[in-house]
Amino acid sequence: MSRQVTLATAALLAVMCCVDAQRRLALPDPKSCANRVRHSTYRDARGVLHSYFFSWEHAPTRNLEVDWLDARNICRRHCMDTVSMETPQENEFIKQRIARGNVRYIWTSGRKCNFAGCDRPDLQPPNVNGWFWSGSGAKIGPTTQRNTGDWSYTGGYGQPQPDNREAAQGNDESCLSILNNFYNDGLKWHDVACHHVKPFVCEDSDELLNFVRSRNPGLRI
Repeated sequence: MSRQVTLATAALLAVMCCVDAQRRLALPDPKSCANRVRHSTYRDARGVLHSYFFSWEHAPTRNLEVDWLDARNICRRHCMDTVSMETPQENEFIKQRIARGNVRYIWTSGRKCNFAGCDRPDLQPPNVNGWFWSGSGAKIGPTTQRNTGDWSYTGGYGQPQPDNREAAQGNDESCLSILNNFYNDGLKWHDVACHHVKPFVCEDSDELLNFVRSRNPGLRI
């Protein structure tokens, strides 16, 4: 899985400040950040420590299912973001937690660049080269290189993912979900239209934590 992050990619992600005229990414709430729930931590092979919130393991959100943007905003208000699986090891760690909870599917921060500013040559075609982790800014490898991700070999039409299956109904499948054996394929990545509702996984965001710390020097988060 590619971990390359460039300034150009970061600038491109800034375009995602609003999905439409009414809905925007939420700013973190300092009090919510200080009181955020973390169910598990994981140190990857690079030595980076990750802290996670699993919506189905928290009583107030146990049965909560929301769309992709709402999932991000719930996480962001707590100085977190939906999960970005940047290494195979982290991907397996999250999948094990999903399996243990017998959860059917979750939202991740994975997103296809299909909005204003995504016409750069290096992002074409978007369904191959336009996927990235919106929570961290890391680009996901080309979907034609199957070893750079964990895309399923099948889906609703029996085609390898991402297949943009709902495009015929006018719904671009531009968000990345992990489905739990939905098509007898195990726990795998699928492209899904962002309006569908699902449980979610949050991950501490250094960017948001540092933002809140810089403006609230006496706050312990």
